[in-house]
Amino acid sequence: MLNIVLHEPEIPANTGNIGRTCVAAGARLHLIEPMGFRISAKEVKRAGLDYWDKLDVTVYDSYEDFLQKNPEAKIYMATTKAKHVYTEVSYEPDCYIMFGKESAGIPEDILVEHPETSIRIPMIGDIRSLNLGNSVAIVLYEALRQNNFSHMNLEGELHHLHW
Repeated sequence: MLNIVLHEPEIPANTGNIGRTCVAAGARLHLIEPMGFRISAKEVKRAGLDYWDKLDVTVYDSYEDFLQKNPEAKIYMATTKAKHVYTEVSYEPDCYIMFGKESAGIPEDILVEHPETSIRIPMIGDIRSLNLGNSVAIVLYEALRQNNFSHMNLEGELHHLHW
């Protein structure tokens, strides 16, 4: 099962949307304090709609707490400061993909420890970054694609309309 890690998220609607994406993708969500909201905030649940109770979510007191409780974690760091594009790495089925807070990203003191597993989403011009929820979806679904969308519905069904 893939793991999404949000380091100090600030905007409840983003976290709620990411939670919903994790449920749809069968991924776990890890939230690292301090956050810019309380996990019970109605904005988080509203953005996650009726999916929040189906979410496998863990909250950690700090980045150090996260590392202590996940000592074997292979962590990819999503950042605009990375040299590798997110499609250039091979995501293990149980890896962790970390994203930083909306206003500042992942702190550089963490990034310098992970230069080979830091990844970026290409953008043109001087755009600072994409929306956090969009970034998570882009990278998560690439990791799922690389793992052949294991355990996911791969076919839909049209319902014929009769006039």
